[in-house]
Amino acid sequence: MLSFADLAIRPEFAVTTVDCRDDHRNWSAEEPRDDVRIVLARRGGFRRRARGVCTDIDHTVGYLGMPAEEEHFAHPAGGDVCTSISLTPALWRTLAGDSPRLNGSVLYVDGRLDLAHRRLLAALRSADVDHAGAERLVDLLAGIVRQAVATTTPDHASSTGGDRALAAAARGVLGDGHPAGVGLIPLADLLGVSPYRLSRAFTRALGVSLTRYRNRVRVARALDRLEAGEPSLAILAADLGFADQAHLCRTMRDHLGHTPTALRRLLT
Repeated sequence: MLSFADLAIRPEFAVTTVDCRDDHRNWSAEEPRDDVRIVLARRGGFRRRARGVCTDIDHTVGYLGMPAEEEHFAHPAGGDVCTSISLTPALWRTLAGDSPRLNGSVLYVDGRLDLAHRRLLAALRSADVDHAGAERLVDLLAGIVRQAVATTTPDHASSTGGDRALAAAARGVLGDGHPAGVGLIPLADLLGVSPYRLSRAFTRALGVSLTRYRNRVRVARALDRLEAGEPSLAILAADLGFADQAHLCRTMRDHLGHTPTALRRLLT
């Protein structure tokens, strides 16, 4: 029996926990899909067959699935729990290149990739999927691209001036309240760069992540509203794009050391 729990669903990607409780040795067939898939085991293991190659998947080995592949699965050792990451081909190309040549579909999950996976799951629990979650996602994908793609690697080399210009453009979009500022992926698309390029350049130029900078901008706007006498924290959270009032309170405490209620007293 399979069960699915969606951790994040966005137009460009989806992250899902897959809990399989099957115990069978025979191969089951899956319908070919039109997305790019990364599957990383969190507990237990299973067997995958694609293009005639069989791979045992566990916490040290994952796989990269491509569109139109016919896959077969078996669970000779019982059930498992995995993270399944689905990407649109367009998002995959921004990281891997327009015509990537793969080294293979097997992913060795070393310590760094394991940590990147765990940080992604933690970020998706933070209620900031579009920035914190997306940044952790592109970090994980960058490690996978370096391992799996023979024809290209994420762009690390860029001039300091180029980083500063890109960071300045991103700051302008966020400062203007442009709708693309709601998430890393739409912001990168607006600026004509890959999400990985934007995330790395911003951190190199300013010394803080794009997510933390965006939250700094929102915290300043929240302070302005509190100073002006905003009575409702729920309305304030919704207007500033926080997931809920609790998310607003956590973010303001993180940046300022005080809750919004305490800040209202301090400011008035």
